[in-house]
Amino acid sequence: MTEPFRPTSWPALLAALQDDDWNPQLRRFRSPYVFRGQGSAAPLTTSLQRLSDQPQDLERHLVRAFRKYALATVPLQPHLWAWLTLGQHHGLPTRLLDWTYSPLVALHFATSDARHDHEDGVVWMLDSAACAARLPASLSGLLAREGSVVFTADLLSSLSDVTPAAPTFDAEIGWLERLERDYGEPFLLLLEPPSIDQRIVQQSALFALLSSPDAVPERWLQDRPHLARRVTVPRELKAEVRDRLDQFNVTERTLFPDLHGLSRWLRWYYEPAADGDPDR
Repeated sequence: MTEPFRPTSWPALLAALQDDDWNPQLRRFRSPYVFRGQGSAAPLTTSLQRLSDQPQDLERHLVRAFRKYALATVPLQPHLWAWLTLGQHHGLPTRLLDWTYSPLVALHFATSDARHDHEDGVVWMLDSAACAARLPASLSGLLAREGSVVFTADLLSSLSDVTPAAPTFDAEIGWLERLERDYGEPFLLLLEPPSIDQRIVQQSALFALLSSPDAVPERWLQDRPHLARRVTVPRELKAEVRDRLDQFNVTERTLFPDLHGLSRWLRWYYEPAADGDPDR
């Protein structure tokens, strides 16, 4: 994978994130990329991998326990993919990795955590169409018939070897690993979550997942450098980016439309600029 591009101004940063967004077939500006913002250049790994060095062994136990105890507060979900997206949304360590269709939302997450103000951030850009084209033929063909490059939870569920009487973990997710063995290498697919609350809607959210929970996303992408690129968000630009995103109405108040998000935004909005910087 090539070194990240490091813009030196807000216009250059926006231009980098909007590169290649003209679609000549549609004759519209539709980026082929999905985006992920990080406050630092930390490795691209899943929350499940950060929890354990043996994520495959742990995954089934986490999902089973989450199903068991979550039923006290949420309705029964129809299949594993709904449980996984619900768990990811509420902080459960999973094999899913958060992405967004919006480069501005990604910029928010690259600049919102004050703990990383003195570090460069990064926005990952993943070519969704190119990823779909690399899927095993049965999956890429299904997406082509659907006219999409992204799966839904219901569409993934329809591919599993699930019977209503015995929806086991292996039946619901094990087919991915069997397909990986037949394909000869891990593969990555994109998943749109159901709109379980307004955060997912407001953040234009989707997830990436690899066919094996052991496969590390950053290493997988390094071996396939044409699928992704990185844009550095320089630490000296972060305060300006936050102010400009506020003008675009991309803030905690809009991305987390509840009282917690409102309070986080107000705290940032009225906090004095660092070192009395008038350019804050």
